[in-house]
Amino acid sequence: MECVVQGIIETQHVEALEILLQGLCGVQRERLRVHELCLKSGPNLGVVSSEVRLLCDLDQPEPTWTVKHVGGAMRGAGADQISVMVRTMIESKVSKNALRMFYALGYKLDHELLKVGFAFHFQRIAHISVSVSSVNKMPKVHAIDEAVPVTPGMQIVDVTAPATPENYSEVAAAVSSFCEFLAPLVHLSKPFISTGVVPTAAAAAASLMSDGGGTTL
Repeated sequence: MECVVQGIIETQHVEALEILLQGLCGVQRERLRVHELCLKSGPNLGVVSSEVRLLCDLDQPEPTWTVKHVGGAMRGAGADQISVMVRTMIESKVSKNALRMFYALGYKLDHELLKVGFAFHFQRIAHISVSVSSVNKMPKVHAIDEAVPVTPGMQIVDVTAPATPENYSEVAAAVSSFCEFLAPLVHLSKPFISTGVVPTAAAAAASLMSDGGGTTL
């Protein structure tokens, strides 16, 4: 399982967000450049469609591949009472031949994206990951070098943390607590529930930039 929230931020404020994250996390940022392929099952795999994502980390000397299946979100009164989405997720490393294997099984390429930005990974009760990236689409299949932004001037902020059925409430609380520190710059909420940009982000960003990131929060 994983706990996840998501938001958007104007590109002009991303540098300020990076300064804030550097002070909060206390670790160095990592570059992010991921080629993501979304595959959907064909009719030969059953009447209920399924979706998997193949992720290729292009920032490694030897590009590495991961297959990820995101299941449904937890529902009910317990889910409604927490501010993060809790969902099932299976992830595993695979070889570069994985795409060919999924094609052979009957999966079809639905769409592909290129995500470029940075990420922070740190421990705060839970192992939390924060990624800030521009999402780009390819005009033709696998044309990574020709990718163009999906939302020019905006970047996606994702905060995720792995969880189990036994500890998801504690992990969700840790993610929610951390997100409060980012509130001056970005609204974070359950995926697919957009809350827009923070109207006072420009003032908060200017304050952080003038401080230069010298204060550890």
